[in-house]
Amino acid sequence: MNKTLQLLLKRASCRAFTRKRVPAGVVKNILAAGIQAPTGGNLQPYSVIKIERRASIDRLAELCGQSFMKKAPLHFIFCVDFHRLKRWARMESAPFSADRSLRPFWIAFQDTVLCAQNLCTAADAHGLGSVYIGPIFDRIPEIRKMCRLPAGVVPVVSLVVGYPSVQPAPRKRLGAKIVVHNEVYRKITDRELLAGFSEKYKGVRREITKKDLETLYRVCRSVHGEAYAKRSVKAAEKLGYINRAQVYFGLNYQADRMLSNTPKQLKMLSRAGLSCFGPDTKTT
Repeated sequence: MNKTLQLLLKRASCRAFTRKRVPAGVVKNILAAGIQAPTGGNLQPYSVIKIERRASIDRLAELCGQSFMKKAPLHFIFCVDFHRLKRWARMESAPFSADRSLRPFWIAFQDTVLCAQNLCTAADAHGLGSVYIGPIFDRIPEIRKMCRLPAGVVPVVSLVVGYPSVQPAPRKRLGAKIVVHNEVYRKITDRELLAGFSEKYKGVRREITKKDLETLYRVCRSVHGEAYAKRSVKAAEKLGYINRAQVYFGLNYQADRMLSNTPKQLKMLSRAGLSCFGPDTKTT
């Protein structure tokens, strides 16, 4: 097995960092690797905001609600960027509608994430640790203000980078038997699917608390109705613990909140200059 495959197979998210600064040469290398990622039409509809100032790191950590971020010396915010392409089109008297069209956003989002993952792998190759921060999406207005992002530049995800204080271990994943399909989508039996998830989360258990059961009941009732909520709580009580699906969709990423937040989030994207998600009521 070559070094690249070893690196990819051993990759794990790191949330414990030393305060050792990342040398400028290393930062240059990993940025170059990110920029070399595949991109539709070679348009590179993304920008990367590099964060190293202590005050900015602290602010970012507070916005995302992740205190461990404060210890890492280097952060990257990856953004879809139609502002740069729109300026270029105007200067060259070319038509432009990417910031108002869904397909260009779809491609730009892919390109932005590909850039992030290339950079992430390059960081791992330099002996650095890294972890993606998803809550950046919940703080788009604040991040745009903090980084002075113009209309058409929208943060997608951030990556925390630094030297690990504790070497992270890879977590179990669903195997190829479950996630890979040959030619057509294979209908996996309930038994196979449950066995796959049981193996993935073997030994991981969340004990029942009154508060968690109340939250699970409330979320299930809001999304699926009273009868479903009762069945969900009864299933947890019979099992003796809250299963991982209930933890993820009932407690951690609450299904009712995901639904209720969607209209606000679409408006947020529109106000950031992506009017393909709704009326372009305001661009700042």
